[in-house]
Amino acid sequence: MTETTPFDWQPFLLRWSAEWADSLTDDETRSADDEAARRARWLGFPPASEERIAAVEKRLGRRLPPSYREFLRVSDGWQHAGGFVWLLAGSAEVHWHDDESGLADIFEEYLDEDSDPEEWREAGVWRRGLRIDVEADAMHVVLDPEDVDENGEWAVYSWASWRAAPPERYADFAAFMREMHREFHSLRAHPADGEPEFVNDTTREQDARMERARQAALRGDWEGALPLLDEAKEYGRPRAVCLGDQIRRLLGETGTVRLDDVAADLRYAPDLLPVLVAAHAAHPLRNDSTLTFHMRGAGEEVVASARAMLEEMRAGTYRYAPAGPFGAAVGRARELARWGDCDAAWRTLADALPDWLPLGPDHLAPLGWLADPLLGPLLTPERGRELLSTPRGGQRGASPARTAGLDPEGLAWLADPDSHDRPSSYRFVLLEGVAPADLPGRLADGDGAGLEAPMTPAETRRRAFHGRWEFSSYDDRALVAVGRAGDRWSFAFDGDPAHFDADRFVSPAVAASAGTGTRAVVVWCGSPRPGRGEPFLHLSVARDGVEQYAFTHADGETHRTGEIPRSLDPDRLFGPGSGIAGERALLEAVSEEFGVRLPRHALTTGRLHTFTTRSWTRPPGEGEGYAVIRLGREAPS
Repeated sequence: MTETTPFDWQPFLLRWSAEWADSLTDDETRSADDEAARRARWLGFPPASEERIAAVEKRLGRRLPPSYREFLRVSDGWQHAGGFVWLLAGSAEVHWHDDESGLADIFEEYLDEDSDPEEWREAGVWRRGLRIDVEADAMHVVLDPEDVDENGEWAVYSWASWRAAPPERYADFAAFMREMHREFHSLRAHPADGEPEFVNDTTREQDARMERARQAALRGDWEGALPLLDEAKEYGRPRAVCLGDQIRRLLGETGTVRLDDVAADLRYAPDLLPVLVAAHAAHPLRNDSTLTFHMRGAGEEVVASARAMLEEMRAGTYRYAPAGPFGAAVGRARELARWGDCDAAWRTLADALPDWLPLGPDHLAPLGWLADPLLGPLLTPERGRELLSTPRGGQRGASPARTAGLDPEGLAWLADPDSHDRPSSYRFVLLEGVAPADLPGRLADGDGAGLEAPMTPAETRRRAFHGRWEFSSYDDRALVAVGRAGDRWSFAFDGDPAHFDADRFVSPAVAASAGTGTRAVVVWCGSPRPGRGEPFLHLSVARDGVEQYAFTHADGETHRTGEIPRSLDPDRLFGPGSGIAGERALLEAVSEEFGVRLPRHALTTGRLHTFTTRSWTRPPGEGEGYAVIRLGREAPS
């Protein structure tokens, strides 16, 4: 034990015994020993005398650890320690294990000369340990005389074959017994039909702590609330799992929220159900029976709501739409996230949190937005902590510090050599005075071109090849993500372009800028083919359907047209051997010249609308060869 004050066994064991006796039904079949314990309201035995304990220590050749010794002075053994140890050893039964169960041999079979000393020490506990289980459900419990703390306490190790887990360690015997008491509670917390309601001083204490935790969480003190909820969960208290999971989901420590005791309550379906359903939808091969398993106890209306949400999520049409002022903020945040402004979207949500109201007493924070395809990617652990630290639900408290934005200014992040988000090759079009929704009309073929549903970068890459059975070496249509690039600017971004062919490349700037008062900027940066020299860089700018200037820097040479502004002059920005520094210089210059930026978080983590552009290369000329690859199955002969 880490405390120097001895554990007070008498009230603890009396309470446990009374709780056990009260949990039994009158018509339950019991052994004679259990019936006697029920009538006596005592799971223990008469205390061991000091002389008896001294005799045991002489037999063992060791002084017993303090907490076990004090336990024997109150009860010389114990019945029903938890759910799986039916009888714990008293002074007459305790003895050295000496691998009586064969567990040391079993564990040592998996060790060899490469195993570390700690692994050998753990396996050896079944040889040197003091055995204290007498009757159990394939469960083994020992005190370890070599794992001793500063107070002389021996650690306890338990292992059961049906756990499929390594041995459990407890700091001392008192810690082991407290855990067995919690296990007893967790197994009795949900009585079956006909069994008495499990209510006692311990359950009332835990429920009162849960209520304090709930109030603290709503005030923003999630760090104070979580340990109380975790303890209540260990005691099996209804609602504790769901309340704790709500906090942990926002911290990124779990992917779902277990509904458990609130599954049947339709009030919570709009906000808690989407998180559970989204976790299921993320695994397309999962059978839908898995979803209903996690909703056991729910009525038909709740299950039907979950199935409808699942269909919407698989179709990408689910929308989180809470009521009231917070719901209005959610709508504004979604529109901002839709076009890539994730930082502004988050601030809109966070600033509206004080207006959020819970759907019931088991609701600690808004969660449905995590399942929204546009809003869910806004979450980071830091933002989750900010949300949890914000007073809400009518509670008052200090407002937390704002989390920093995720998107750097400008474009230079694309050339950050230390970023795992940096694409090796990319291209984008910037259009002035054109809304993102109108970009297909500027960059795609056909009058009916429109935007696809928002997709993540990984989904975009899969979509680029979905349903395609023909690939041509001259056809370079890009599947681009779109959004806002600053005041009056929109972007179309391709993070996985084809190889840059300077001889056949046709900048989309001219066609995209057709009209009055429209500028188009095209940038293409990327790595060369293996063994082909330095990265290539391209910039072209057009206004009202006329190219103003352009340059391409590749293989150490720069080809230019038009009158290039000094701020964008390639001779100033880079030269032979400049590599990524030249790429960064170009991006910084473009950002400064046009006042544009690209949203890193949306392009690397979030979801954006997409569409397919017209080809970025010209058709082959007379005498030029090209290849077409068609995929398909050969018809049987």
